[in-house]
Amino acid sequence: MNFLAHIYLSGDDEELQIGNFIADSVKGKKYLSFPPKIQEGIILHRAIDTFTDTHSVVRKSVRRLFPVYSHYSTVIVDILYDHYLAANWKDYSAIPLDQYVQNFYNSLNKNYKVLPLKVQQFLPYMIRDNWLLDYATIEGIGKILMQMDQRTGNKSKMDLAVHELKMFYPEFENEFKIFFKDLERFALERIPRL
Repeated sequence: MNFLAHIYLSGDDEELQIGNFIADSVKGKKYLSFPPKIQEGIILHRAIDTFTDTHSVVRKSVRRLFPVYSHYSTVIVDILYDHYLAANWKDYSAIPLDQYVQNFYNSLNKNYKVLPLKVQQFLPYMIRDNWLLDYATIEGIGKILMQMDQRTGNKSKMDLAVHELKMFYPEFENEFKIFFKDLERFALERIPRL
């Protein structure tokens, strides 16, 4: 899953959300240098990633993209699934998406000093361009995929995956909904055991 899902699956705990959000920028045992709740968020993120990567429905979505995007297919599916979470946000939260993401940006700014350097560097752009809110539209997903493609030196061609998103929109959406029920249950069960 991508940023929005990781934040959402952390519940209302600000430090758990931050840990879950920054986890990709924290390698190996470096997570032990963070406050305990942020450590738990990093551990939760890793568990969510493992659960996601091994789920049969996610693998089905990845297979649809694999002939064109090869090993980048898993990254693309993570982003597409965040689109469906954002686009159907009212089904998951009573807090409007724009308010939810603004609250999270405020949390990140309030906890700026604890964020890894890599996150501190991209945070101003993330907030300025409102990445999390952008997930809700196909145009926004196109921008995110284009940025991801640029990060690979334009090798991945991820920016073209908007074509498959449009072509297989109902299929991906159905797969997301089936998978996300399982993932929500997994996260709810996992959090108390962190």
